[in-house]
Amino acid sequence: MESNFIRESLLWEKAGHKVLCNVCERRCKIAPNHLGWCRTRKNLDGRLVTLIYGSLSAVAANPIEKKPFYHFYPGTHTATAGSWSCNFGCRWCQNWDISKARVPETGTFVSPEKFVQTTEESGCQGTSISFNEPTLSLEWSLDVFGLAKKHGLYNTYVTNGYMTPEALSLLVEAGLDAMNVDMKGDAPQVKRFCRHVDVEKVWASCVRARERGVHVEITTLLIPGVNDSDDTLRGIAARIRTDLDRDVPWHVTGYYPSYHFTAPATAPPMLERAHRLGRESGLRFVYIGNLPGHPCNNTCCPECGELLINRMGFHVLKNTMRAGQCPNCGCKIPGVW
Repeated sequence: MESNFIRESLLWEKAGHKVLCNVCERRCKIAPNHLGWCRTRKNLDGRLVTLIYGSLSAVAANPIEKKPFYHFYPGTHTATAGSWSCNFGCRWCQNWDISKARVPETGTFVSPEKFVQTTEESGCQGTSISFNEPTLSLEWSLDVFGLAKKHGLYNTYVTNGYMTPEALSLLVEAGLDAMNVDMKGDAPQVKRFCRHVDVEKVWASCVRARERGVHVEITTLLIPGVNDSDDTLRGIAARIRTDLDRDVPWHVTGYYPSYHFTAPATAPPMLERAHRLGRESGLRFVYIGNLPGHPCNNTCCPECGELLINRMGFHVLKNTMRAGQCPNCGCKIPGVW
């Protein structure tokens, strides 16, 4: 008997006696009765199925700032859902207990209808698929997003950005409003530490999303000895400016030793250096994360320096913007307010 979580996958095709998965950019060719790289999709009797439809590892109501989104409905809350596994192999994963876990065959099934109901009952203004890589929950996400839109809710993804153009298109059409994309480093670092991942495809996803009207913010988890060099940080900042826009927010956040990585936690001066390099590279909105109370956690007007959004950790203490503009000089602040 099939698990409650098994559904026929979207975006696949026959490839001889194998099936080709077109959900993420690994595009696995999967032999009969075998799993793809992420372990959430299986060639079952010649058809590709997902093993995690409605299989949730965690559900929580979070401030939107925790994602982090700073220029997208600040001060609101999202009902956040995560499932299992990942299509990257990062050895420092901060959520390794679900991203590296074996995909469960049993458990409580959460329908899209139930999740949207929970979102409204918890007083949240939107949904977020997060915690592990949300692209692996593509089919469930699409159903959630469609229902959420009917209820006047927004929809977000916190992602490594390694979805195919076909998957991104389906998400946008279903109602994806915003993505926070984890930019882990430059090409050699991402290929080595994330296990044969092409970072250019991540950048391409960000460009496509913005072209389709999706709000995009970028996050880099700053890991000592991996992606903390000046050249790497300048390179990421330059790509944000040239490929995306100088007004796309860049979050540089602190790492803590986790899973199979024992490098020391990111020191505050390292985060401040990354912030400085981002600003010197021409980015107008660079934020320091995981340092509650740091002034670089706030949003200031890029023209006159007026404090616009004062934050403490994930909470907005004060927001003085008026219709998305600085009340002091009238500068329009890019974002979704």
